[in-house]
Amino acid sequence: MAQQTQLSIELSDNALTVLERRYLVRDEEGQPLETPADMFARVAGNIAQADRYYGATETEVETRTDEFLELMLSRDFMPNSPTLMNAGRPFQQLSACFVLPVDDSMESIFDAVKNTALIHKSGGGTGFSFSRLRPKDDVVSSTKGVSSGPVSFMTVFDSATEAIKQGGTRRGANMAVLRIDHPDILEFIECKAQRQGRLHNFNISVAVTDDFMLAARAGHEYDLINPRNGRPSGRLNAREVWSKLIQSAWACGDPGIIFIDRVNRDNPTPHVGWIESTNPCGEQPLLPYESCNLGSINLAQMTRGRPTEATLDWEHLGDVVRRSVRFLDNVIDMNSFPLPQIAEMTRANRKIGLGVMGFAELLIKMGVPYDSDQAVAVAEDVMKFIRQEARAESERLADERGVFPNWPGSIFNGSEGRRLRHATTTTIAPTGTISIIAGTSSGIEPLFAVAFTRHVMDRDELVEVNDLFEEIALSCGFHTPELMKEIAAHGTVRNLPTVPSETRRLFATAHDIDPTWHVRIQSAFQKYTDNAVSKTVNFPRDASVQDVANVYELAYDLGCKGITIFRDGCLDQQVLTLGSGQKQPAETGPVRLKPRARPDVVQGQTRAVTTGCGKLYVTINSDPHGPFEVFAQMGKAGGCAASQSEGLARLASLALRSGVDPEQIIKQLKGISCHLPGWEKGGGKILSCPDAIAKTIERAISPDGEQLTIDFGETQNGGAGACPECGGAMEPEGGCLVCRDCAYSQCG
Repeated sequence: MAQQTQLSIELSDNALTVLERRYLVRDEEGQPLETPADMFARVAGNIAQADRYYGATETEVETRTDEFLELMLSRDFMPNSPTLMNAGRPFQQLSACFVLPVDDSMESIFDAVKNTALIHKSGGGTGFSFSRLRPKDDVVSSTKGVSSGPVSFMTVFDSATEAIKQGGTRRGANMAVLRIDHPDILEFIECKAQRQGRLHNFNISVAVTDDFMLAARAGHEYDLINPRNGRPSGRLNAREVWSKLIQSAWACGDPGIIFIDRVNRDNPTPHVGWIESTNPCGEQPLLPYESCNLGSINLAQMTRGRPTEATLDWEHLGDVVRRSVRFLDNVIDMNSFPLPQIAEMTRANRKIGLGVMGFAELLIKMGVPYDSDQAVAVAEDVMKFIRQEARAESERLADERGVFPNWPGSIFNGSEGRRLRHATTTTIAPTGTISIIAGTSSGIEPLFAVAFTRHVMDRDELVEVNDLFEEIALSCGFHTPELMKEIAAHGTVRNLPTVPSETRRLFATAHDIDPTWHVRIQSAFQKYTDNAVSKTVNFPRDASVQDVANVYELAYDLGCKGITIFRDGCLDQQVLTLGSGQKQPAETGPVRLKPRARPDVVQGQTRAVTTGCGKLYVTINSDPHGPFEVFAQMGKAGGCAASQSEGLARLASLALRSGVDPEQIIKQLKGISCHLPGWEKGGGKILSCPDAIAKTIERAISPDGEQLTIDFGETQNGGAGACPECGGAMEPEGGCLVCRDCAYSQCG
């Protein structure tokens, strides 16, 4: 039966490219050892084996295999990427997302780093709450030092992620969450906006409470709470913090927001723990050490009738929901989890996340514009039906196989008394590459463009044109080669008078739609989704900060569990490119950079850095684009040290004004050493004057440039700094610096 089904598979060229690059088993030379049909057969056969655990016969397992295979080959349903990649292979790690705890100790932090590496190696993404870490400069009694704070430690996770390609197929992805009442919240909010490219393996979200939202709207102050002792450690004006958050999101798309109290009101197992974080895209709130198995139904396949006149095929949708829930339940049993704690927690709650893709194409087929009240109604009706059918199937599985182990004490073991196999059943995830395989639009997003270029795997460019538009244009008689060329150049049809008005309205793209409609659609799906909804609110380049503020406020008012925005052009690189995506021809010969003019007024900071040659005063001035110029003055020492430092500063200024990334300047100068290093009061070792300039630039663009800082308070030596061997206090003796703790001597 399976062989006959394979013959009907239909995949686009783009889908085949993605499958060959990322999903198919390959030999040592990188050549595919399986076809796409083989891959689906591998996955179906592996996942069906879970039926054996519940007494299924060989014949019943074969029947289940064919059922799962048809579900995927028809493109009615796709599991998350790790299941497609790893089912039936040595890894056998099938989950898309995990949340790991990060407690306030060095041991916990670096255990989490190690565990993150194991998860990324197997193809999963990770979420963390850094809210338990004590704030920057807080006391560390065990070392007589001070903490470097959550943002500093995030850079450790980011560096570890950068070093790992997930299973050789995916770059690691992380979510960092910090509570709005953490003392380091302002640094966290601005940690990506201040320097683009920093923490690029992280999405960041602020966990916002209901009390904070009330305070922000009233303009009141609120308490910051030190997680080390649970005591207030300062107060901030909530409205000003809210404004900074909005400004940062406008500037770089981060941070997003998680309405953490709302998330925990829907926590199905509050007796097990408090939800602190989500997976990297925000749609899956999870307890520490919990994972989730996701899959999506292709709504574009759930209709009857011709395009623009179709109706929903509720019977077919219900059948697909029931088979998909059973598929995802089997995934849990067949999963090989990367950590025993994850296996225990996941099997105790058995959360699954059945979602959708192809919503935009469903609306087009039904003749419903995305930005309309009718679309909101369709979203509610569809998701209400899916959750209803998913829970009904979960009840049937509970009767067959038992309730999830944490069911006693869960919200379902109350007055409702509903016996379920899964603590959650529904999630709206971004579908990314699996929507390419399914040949439909991503998640619940509108069309990004009627024609666009997609960049995949850091090197391929896939050109896509919407099939429905071509079909309608041909049937309605307005299809011409010239029109197709024009659409490919612009990506949108909303402003093309040669396209009929009703078609222009129907084929709205992400940037054609007012941002408030994005939020209304997200809210409609959230209403009937157990977990959360991944949705990006797109803004044009010229959107104002107030536009972003309005959307964040609306998301809270309409019951969303989180919100993420993206303003076009706010980042240097985007995954999707409108229109033909043609690149400019390469320049011939060297590019001559002209330094940007100096404004009349610049702002900056001056640091006094202790070097082996004496005090070096380094000034970093900035303009609206970032660091702009560097000045270096050598106290009273003068001489060659002063002239060389001034020369380096002038060259660094020239590079900054010409658009050179400050990181490149830091990379060239940091670590250069001379025969006489110096130590700062904060414990940092200054190897030379060039090293001092590099570290000052680094601190200017990243206040936590030194990841670990030890403060020994007032010392007898006027701030000679820390011993490079043991971290003890350095003291002057006999014209040298020595350490009383380990006897290290600067003089050898």
